[in-house]
Amino acid sequence: MIQVTAAMVKELREQTNAGVMDCKKALQECNGDIKKSIDWLRQKGLSVAAKRAGRATSEGAIQCYIHPGNKLATLVEIDCETDFVAKTDQFVEFARNLAMHIAAANPVCIRREDTPAKLIEKEREIFRRQAEESGKPDHIIEKIIDGRMEKFYREICLLEQPYVKDPDITIQDLLNELVAKMGENITIERFVRFQVGVKEEND
Repeated sequence: MIQVTAAMVKELREQTNAGVMDCKKALQECNGDIKKSIDWLRQKGLSVAAKRAGRATSEGAIQCYIHPGNKLATLVEIDCETDFVAKTDQFVEFARNLAMHIAAANPVCIRREDTPAKLIEKEREIFRRQAEESGKPDHIIEKIIDGRMEKFYREICLLEQPYVKDPDITIQDLLNELVAKMGENITIERFVRFQVGVKEEND
């Protein structure tokens, strides 16, 4: 097994913000491969998030982002289990970054099951017309529509969007990492985005 050095741990920490012991364990498990170690830490975050998912989140914070020029702003509510976690630098930074991401990426909803039914019907009909024009058989058309809907959900659902500061990860990945670090269930409850001259109803 490769010898894990302090420099390797430092590099991995800089890329993931994970704890020292978690970084060391990841590097040991992945034989010093930084890229594989990052994936290992993400998977760990995913499993921790799954274990915490059922726990009540009655504390939290609301953060805002106002874009320079004062014509675009967002508010986002992030909930957690304890007031202690809500006041940590990592929690506050996550909420601020999320508010900025929402301003930039303009999601419609938090998760795909929150997508308005009328919007789904509208998009499926558009994709169906486009696919039918190709002259392909019905069973192929349905697969084309499903594939385009998957891409559509990744564009409009906050948790599935690539993070604007690091497109290699999604907002869900970012949330899982925070849950793993904090050891609490953390949820994105709601958001609203205001833009001068544009009426939007996101909640």
